Amino acid sequence: MRILHTSDWHLGRSFHREGMLTHQAAYVDHLLAVVEQERVDLVVVAGDIYDRALPQVDAVRLADETLARLAASRAQVVLTSGNHDSAQRLGFSSRLIDAAGVFIRTDAATVGTPVLLGDEHGEVAVYGIPYLDPDSVREPWGLPARSHEAALGAAMRRVRADLAGGGGRRRRSVVLAHAFVAGAEPSESERDISVGGVSLVPTSTFSGVDYTALGHLHGRHTLTHAVRYSGSPLAYSFSEADQLKGSWLVELGADGLSAAEFVEAPVPRPLARLRGTLAELLADPRHARHRDAWVQATLTDDVRPLQAMEQLRTRFPHTLVIGFEPTGGTSHAVPLARPQGRSDHDIALDFVAELRGAPATADEAALLQAATEACCEDPEVDVLVSAAGTEGLW
Repeated sequence: MRILHTSDWHLGRSFHREGMLTHQAAYVDHLLAVVEQERVDLVVVAGDIYDRALPQVDAVRLADETLARLAASRAQVVLTSGNHDSAQRLGFSSRLIDAAGVFIRTDAATVGTPVLLGDEHGEVAVYGIPYLDPDSVREPWGLPARSHEAALGAAMRRVRADLAGGGGRRRRSVVLAHAFVAGAEPSESERDISVGGVSLVPTSTFSGVDYTALGHLHGRHTLTHAVRYSGSPLAYSFSEADQLKGSWLVELGADGLSAAEFVEAPVPRPLARLRGTLAELLADPRHARHRDAWVQATLTDDVRPLQAMEQLRTRFPHTLVIGFEPTGGTSHAVPLARPQGRSDHDIALDFVAELRGAPATADEAALLQAATEACCEDPEVDVLVSAAGTEGLW
């Protein structure tokens, strides 16, 4: 059985306010092409189909189109909910959708009940474990602790109990889970799922399973030969700039996992993290290859350049983020209390000089003067109130 393992689509997500839906649709096209070209029998999606519990209409439309296309393909599909998904919304009508060969597993009560598939070597039991909030399953499952390890440990006991009840014959098994498993490094774009600081799950939790398809972390990881993260198909933060995106194509033979190959996904727009003075970034020929990339620039000028974003975008039109770290490492501390005897305008000028490393220009000083005066109380109103007293106000 040939299985394509993917996760963390986050349909509807934006990248620093840049829409990603077109790029996500391009990934779906790639996914369907891989299914046909690689003769995939089963696609497993390990959670975070959507980016939010109440997804936008366009994201729901893309998900609907994706599942319809997968249902019409040669592959069957098992998908689970992640911590970004609403289990109830994603799982709506799942019993009806099963008939189309798309198996949506979002209900903790069904953990331990597999989707049974088969090939020339016999049965394959696919167990979809949705994201388990320890608080929601602690009481009904009688968990000994409030942790993800306890929740997933209880889920895997249900899986093993079902496998052991197979009438003495060995069934090959696949588990989908959405969790932070020890041995993998997170990136900045994943939502924290810690409960009281306890979020890590040991790899041994999934021992005895032929293949464990993990979701939640956005980088690909091989924790053991049989326990892997596919990562997200697209980069969702600049911390993922160096990650290779795609999915795992794994093969189950007669005795379990026999092969695993990473299939790279298309990169609609690369990411680049650049560092240097503004002049260096604008002139260095080595950066020419980043013209069409989404750019995060860290400027090291001693004085903060004026209109830095506008200047950078003349060379890198898709610059999204600018940071400022002067070579000297000067820290800019903002006073917490108003200095006595200094006007609002003086304080604003001090702030600009401290932040930029150079005083405001004459035009900037005039603009700040107008702004501070517009924010101050009208002194004529104060005089009228003082003279009239409270009776004159009513």
